[in-house]
Amino acid sequence: MKKIFLSVALLAVVGLVSCKNEAKKDNAQTETTNTLATTDISFGVRGNCAMCKMTIEKAANSVEGVTSANWDVKKKKIAISFDASKTNVMAVHNAIADSGYDTDKKKRNQENYTNLPGCCQYSSKMEMNQ
Repeated sequence: MKKIFLSVALLAVVGLVSCKNEAKKDNAQTETTNTLATTDISFGVRGNCAMCKMTIEKAANSVEGVTSANWDVKKKKIAISFDASKTNVMAVHNAIADSGYDTDKKKRNQENYTNLPGCCQYSSKMEMNQ
């Protein structure tokens, strides 16, 4: 009876170790796949201040698949990372323009621009992507 009990316990332990190793292999493959799908890009976005930065980054991050967004106030340039299997760069341009800001490829939503605070309203001739 002891031999049967020990045999069953040994098989259970071996089974658990084997399952854990399989799970680790699956996670390693998933992490590699996610890393390969990340795209980094930057483009110009007009704006003036720290409030603009918050709004622009929030708009970019609202796009499903965007993993990071950082708008440089001085350079008028945003750097984004996104999963290309979930979105594309034009989706980010559209989200930013919809929030009231011009990008290199998309003109702002005029109504949302008008609703921005005075400090965030910029000249449409402003240089971007400097």
